[in-house]
Amino acid sequence: MDLLENERIDDLEFKNLKIIQNRLGFCFGIDSVLLSDFAKGIKKNSIVVDIGTGTGIISILLSAKTDIKKIYGIEIQEDVANMAKRSVALNELEDKIEVINTNIKDIFNFLEPNKIDAIVTNPPYMKLNTGAQNEEKKKLISRHEVECTLEDIIKISYKLLKSNGEFYMVHRAERIVDILYYLRQYKLEPKVLRFIQPKENKEPNLVLIKAVKNAGYQLTLEKPLIIYNNDGSYTDEILEIYNKKGEK
Repeated sequence: MDLLENERIDDLEFKNLKIIQNRLGFCFGIDSVLLSDFAKGIKKNSIVVDIGTGTGIISILLSAKTDIKKIYGIEIQEDVANMAKRSVALNELEDKIEVINTNIKDIFNFLEPNKIDAIVTNPPYMKLNTGAQNEEKKKLISRHEVECTLEDIIKISYKLLKSNGEFYMVHRAERIVDILYYLRQYKLEPKVLRFIQPKENKEPNLVLIKAVKNAGYQLTLEKPLIIYNNDGSYTDEILEIYNKKGEK
């Protein structure tokens, strides 16, 4: 596999999967890994859309953690989408994962509404005009709502999903009010919510949420997911997610 300037191949340490990343771009973080684990209950033979797939990390991990029939990874940045396509080929997953280079607002040029079984998304966390924005363009688009907003993603997800289709997202804990507001507004009923804490004595900084289209009211609040022990080592649950249980 030929690599472009500043690219590298990283071993995902799970079922021999690998991914191409650009060290100057936005590399995946633990949030994507946790979302792929949170969404591993997606039903067999599902058709899935990964909104904002980036380098394809969530789609690639889900292909190994589930028995999904097809995953469409949507990525607006052409060079990032190209990198994701090459990672899919590197793992010989072309029959399972298709990367589509488009703005999510134009997705219905490629996919029909009301046909998708599940959606996963690790969207830009920051509202436009908040936080430091003197970033390289790729990182800015990945982190800030430049090309699409939280509302855009939720509204379009509702249109894509079948009735009772599932929506999985990881986001900043501080945006939980916005998330719940838009989910309820667009009839994606929150069903499972799990906060992520850096350490046991720290406030949550991320949240995992599952919602279901046109479902009834009943929310399960799961126990927080703790990333680090007090000594800075990964907790047992994180080691298990990373397939490193016993490697303390």
